[in-house]
Amino acid sequence: MKAVFCEELGGPEKLVVRDIDPPGKPGQGQIKVAIKARSISFADTLRIQGKYQVKETIPFIVGGESSGFITEIGAGVAESHPSLKVGDLVNLPGGCVEEILIKASQVTPLPKGIDPENAATFLSSYSTSYYALDLAQLKPGETLLVHGAAGGVGQAAVDLGKLMGATVIATASTKEKLAVAKQSGADHVINYSKGFREEVLALTNGLGADVVYDPVGGDVFDESIRCTAPFGRILVVGFAGGRPALAKTNHLLVKDISVIGFTLGGVRKYKLELLIQQTQVLLGWLASGHLKPHISHRVPLEKTSEAFQLIIDREVKGKVVIV
Repeated sequence: MKAVFCEELGGPEKLVVRDIDPPGKPGQGQIKVAIKARSISFADTLRIQGKYQVKETIPFIVGGESSGFITEIGAGVAESHPSLKVGDLVNLPGGCVEEILIKASQVTPLPKGIDPENAATFLSSYSTSYYALDLAQLKPGETLLVHGAAGGVGQAAVDLGKLMGATVIATASTKEKLAVAKQSGADHVINYSKGFREEVLALTNGLGADVVYDPVGGDVFDESIRCTAPFGRILVVGFAGGRPALAKTNHLLVKDISVIGFTLGGVRKYKLELLIQQTQVLLGWLASGHLKPHISHRVPLEKTSEAFQLIIDREVKGKVVIV
C-alpha cells in the first residue's frame, strides 16, 4: 500500500510517496481502518518544514485528520467499545496512508449519512472554532468578526457563528475567498488587504465587533484591537500571517477587552470530556445539514505534495481533501 512520508525537512517537493507493507491483524484494543479521505492544514505545512511548535521525528507519515471504514476489529474492542462495528465510518488521526491499525479509543464514530470527504475535513477545523467561540461566550445578536474567513478554521467560524445567532463580518484577501465566506453565511464581507477598521466600525454603528476570531495575527491583530467593541473578546487562533502580535495593553485596559489564546491540543490534554461533548454537538449539526464544510480541492494521494503547495500558495478555500 502507499504512504506519504516526510524524510527530509523542507517544502512539499521533499515529500516522498512510498509502497509499504500493509498492516497485519489488529491486536488487543485495536481496529483496522481503510482510509478513504484525508485533510491537511496550515499546521501540517509547518511540520514538514520543522517550524511547528511540536517537532516530529523523521521519517514520519504526513497529515493528520482522516476518515475511513473499519475493516477488522481486534480482541477486547467489542467489550470496551461496543458501538464500533465492521463497516462503520470513523474519523481518526490516520494521515496520508491507505490503511492503518489504530487504538479503538482514538477514533470517533460518525453518524449515518455523513460523506467521507466531509468527515475527513470537518472535526479539527470545526472543533477549533466551536471551542473558541464557546470560550468567547458568543451570544445571539452579537457581532463576530472573522479574519481569514475562507481558510479551514475561518470558514468553520463563519458557519458556526451564523448558527449560533451572531451577525458575522468576514474578511479575506480576494474576491473569490470573500465569495466562499458569503456562501458560508457571512452577513458582510471585507477585503482586508487595504485595511478593515473603518468598515467594521461603520457596520457596527461605531462600536466595533464583540468577538474577533483571528487566525492571521501580525498587522491584522493590531488593527483588530482598534475595532473591537467595549467588553469585546479577541480570540488568538494562530499566526498564518507569519508574525505573532504584541497586544497593546493600554487599548485592552481602556476598552475592557479580553484576549484569549487556546489550542485544541490543550483541550484534548486537560478538558477531554468537554471536547467529547462538543464533538457530539458538532456531529449532530453536520448530520442534520446545519453545517456545511467547504472543500475547494480534491487531490489524489500520489499528488499529496500538490495539496501542501496549494495551502502554502493560499489557493485553498475551506479545505483540501486527499482522496
